[in-house]
Amino acid sequence: MINEEDQTYPAYTSKFPELGFYAFPGAASDTRGDLEHVKYAEQIGIGNVMISERADFKEIGTLCGATAAVTEKMYIGTSATNANTRNPVATASFCSSMNRVSRGRFALGLGKGNAPLHKAWGLKPVTYEDEREYYKVLKTLLCGEVLENYSGSIGDFPRLGLLGDYVKEDVPFLFVGFGPNSLKHAGTLYEGAHLHTFMAPEAVSRAVGLIREGEREAGKEEGKAKVWTVLATLCNPTEKKYLEYVTARLASYLQVQGYGDGLAKINGWDPDELERFRKEPAVTSVGGWIDAVANFEQLAAIDKVLPQEWRSAAVGTPRDCAQRWLEEFEAGADGIIIHTCTPEEFEPVLTEYEKIRPNHLLEGRTNRPA
Repeated sequence: MINEEDQTYPAYTSKFPELGFYAFPGAASDTRGDLEHVKYAEQIGIGNVMISERADFKEIGTLCGATAAVTEKMYIGTSATNANTRNPVATASFCSSMNRVSRGRFALGLGKGNAPLHKAWGLKPVTYEDEREYYKVLKTLLCGEVLENYSGSIGDFPRLGLLGDYVKEDVPFLFVGFGPNSLKHAGTLYEGAHLHTFMAPEAVSRAVGLIREGEREAGKEEGKAKVWTVLATLCNPTEKKYLEYVTARLASYLQVQGYGDGLAKINGWDPDELERFRKEPAVTSVGGWIDAVANFEQLAAIDKVLPQEWRSAAVGTPRDCAQRWLEEFEAGADGIIIHTCTPEEFEPVLTEYEKIRPNHLLEGRTNRPA
């Protein structure tokens, strides 16, 4: 039961608290239909659902609220929203509202976002100073405190505060990103982190190491922050699904200047090879984001010029995929966000995963992601 007086909530636990999945992936348009996948994921024991934000049909507050309405145990996380797209009062109100409507099942994932896109919107890029300040201001507001005549790197505000000191919500904050410097900084500040799809196990290990380094430098308890990987999973896929779920998604990431470069850097990929890929006629002829507009023939052509070794994913039989999941934990991850497929598609993997699940690492785990 929920104690409304001191605003504490149950320790929600599902069968697989260490597993989450990405809802409303990619260029999602049937967002109401996707809620059925969310409900099914909870039924089969998945402990977390992560939702990305995109300026089309994926406004994050709307989707998080809808998800809270159809679930009871799963934690709901943003993966991610950005520290420069909302006034801190609006973000704090979003956090407190979501935590209350979900009965304590909300986690805020913050990222730096896409600098060229934010420039087009008239927003300044997010610096590490901005990020730290925004984090601290949000935490202050969620404790019911008010900041008068506030001036800092995120702006000047005569008053920052929610409308009552009764607002006291414990919302975990996670960093969402993969840049080496950003990961180290995340370790100094956040309670957890989400990495990125298509990071090889070696890249995951490097990322975890950077976060732990940040924890040490900040005098925090090392290993306290939970690190979640995001792993594309395709169980016995058809050619069409492979092209849509792996080729299209990875190629779209690589299209984005800065974004694709960062993914290449953390993985140790050759930057010249990345530029070669971007200039391939198969890529340039698409005329938009590959995962949104490319047809089957175009994806097949892109697949031929996309380096095979860059496609770090769980692909194959249920047993193959389960073994690949295990490699994420062996690389140092605390949890896995299953990406690119629906719960119905990855359900067969759960049966095989349960046989090799690293139970010794997961004792006492709840669904709280950080």
